[in-house]
Amino acid sequence: MKIKKKIPWLVFFWVMLFIIIFMVVNSFRQKSQELELEYSQFKQCIRNGNISKVLVGSECIKGYFRDSNGILRKFKTIPMNDPNLVKDMEDGKVFEFSATTKNDWISPILFNWGPMILLILFWLWVIRGMGGGNKRAVSFGKTKAKLAGKNSVAKKITFKDVAGCGEAKEELKEIIEFLKSPAKFKKLGGKIPKGVLLFGLPGTGKTLLAKAVAGEADVPFFSSSGSEFVEMFVGVGASRVRDLFEQGKKSAPCLLFVDEIDAVGRHRFAGIGGGHDEREQTLNQLLVEMDGFDTKEGVILIAATNRPDVLDPALLRPGRFDRQVVVPSPDIKDREEILAVHSKQIKLSGDINLNIIARRTPGFVGADLANLVNEAALLAARNNQEVVNMENIEEAIERVVAGPQRKSCLMSAKERRITAHHEAGHALVAKFVPNTDPVHKVSIIPRGSGLGYTLQLPEEDKHLNSKAELLDKIAIYMGGRVAEELVFSGAEITTGAREDIFRATNIARKMVTEFGMSDKVGAMSLKRPEEEVFLGRDISRDIRYSGKISELVDEEVKSIMDTAKSRASKIIKDNMKILNKIVDYLLERENLSGEDIDKILKGEELVSLPEDNSLIDVKDKKENTVEKEVTSEQVLENKI
Repeated sequence: MKIKKKIPWLVFFWVMLFIIIFMVVNSFRQKSQELELEYSQFKQCIRNGNISKVLVGSECIKGYFRDSNGILRKFKTIPMNDPNLVKDMEDGKVFEFSATTKNDWISPILFNWGPMILLILFWLWVIRGMGGGNKRAVSFGKTKAKLAGKNSVAKKITFKDVAGCGEAKEELKEIIEFLKSPAKFKKLGGKIPKGVLLFGLPGTGKTLLAKAVAGEADVPFFSSSGSEFVEMFVGVGASRVRDLFEQGKKSAPCLLFVDEIDAVGRHRFAGIGGGHDEREQTLNQLLVEMDGFDTKEGVILIAATNRPDVLDPALLRPGRFDRQVVVPSPDIKDREEILAVHSKQIKLSGDINLNIIARRTPGFVGADLANLVNEAALLAARNNQEVVNMENIEEAIERVVAGPQRKSCLMSAKERRITAHHEAGHALVAKFVPNTDPVHKVSIIPRGSGLGYTLQLPEEDKHLNSKAELLDKIAIYMGGRVAEELVFSGAEITTGAREDIFRATNIARKMVTEFGMSDKVGAMSLKRPEEEVFLGRDISRDIRYSGKISELVDEEVKSIMDTAKSRASKIIKDNMKILNKIVDYLLERENLSGEDIDKILKGEELVSLPEDNSLIDVKDKKENTVEKEVTSEQVLENKI
């Protein structure tokens, strides 16, 4: 391949600039060190014998003299028509004097013409960039969209690589079919949407769907991000939007994809003073372009975001983004299909059932499932296994849900007992309340930011929650704190229930202010609107209910919390023997499955395991043997 030789204009420009700056700085430094004398003072110093060296020039006389303190210093003075200067220097015993002619022509040119030279070089660089050799200087207004499709060398992603999202794929297939055979739609007088907006939770596969459209359409596909339009230079974003649509019209039929469009599509006139900043100019240009081009040209815009609530209403009106496609979280069937796609390259053992894994991962989106399969493969490789087994999958699920194990976290015997009672309280209440998900696992092994966890997995996907289910969930959250209060003294309760109390209070407040599940407050929506936090809008936000209603809301929330705590307390008090048994097994095994909890409730004994408390060091064992008391100042700081 022939490489075009490039003239280093930019290097030459910076070298010249450095030379000029160096000479200017050096000149000022020398001038600051020279003392400027009057000619009469210079002659007086000669007569006094204070001059040691003189260099006579046509425009300046320089040399060295001794001041009143005897220090040798530089001086300069303006020469005059003095024919006796040489004789006076000989009489003044100045033995080193000479004359010079001015031959320095570079300095005047650099000082006088340097700025002009730099300006000329800069414009040569700009003009050269406009000529096509190096377009960096004029490429600010060009779009940074990447072209894919017909000429793409990367592996094409098709709808076969996208599992789930059935409705979303059907909507996009219609767009692809229009690009391939527009006559089918035009003969009935129909118009294809100008824009399609994909929105859903993070990780649901919006960008993957757009890439699949590129692979299926077999047309040029320009992909870019919303943040690529916003720059520090005014007008650059609008210029890039214009360039993107111009490139699309030249390559029609084609697809334009903008990921994270909320970076440029947020509400206008919402900042301080409703400023018209660069981002709003970019949005205005996008609105104009979407309103100005015709779908007959075969250019369709696809955008993706997980924040449709912050988009400007003008962007969502018919005629711009005519069609809005929801990319939902996958259900059980979709999760099984997604797992099958991501496990194609993974060696799985025969005991793995993808349907079981799909049932144990409710709420997981596509990105979570991809991470789950990858974590399982890494765990198997770490253990030098040939295939990935179900044990690796189970550990990977726990790593995704609760975080990795913190094997370096050494808990004292007191902390382990408190953690065991806390988690046993959660599990016991979860087993005795009717409207709750089955307990899958209870552990006192530190994971993530917690010292233990109780994992509940639903048997099916839920889209609605009843009042009874929410009340039972709050009671389960309070079970850990209640177990600590009943077993240990009041001063020994810990900060471990912090997150439980926060989540329970949040559910209770939503029941009162959003779900209309309070008899005293009634079916009133007291939730503040979820708006983007802008300074002016946030300050002017009105309080939507009176102080009396606010007090009533607080009373109802407290009543729900107190009732849930009483329920949990009664369950644990009535089953204290079972609680202690669960605690003993947790201290022995560190992990209990849902089946183990069921056996303990039935009064069955679990098979004893060899003692291997790897998390307890020698010091902790001594403390446990002597039964050393722990003071209230040693209350836990960690989340349990």
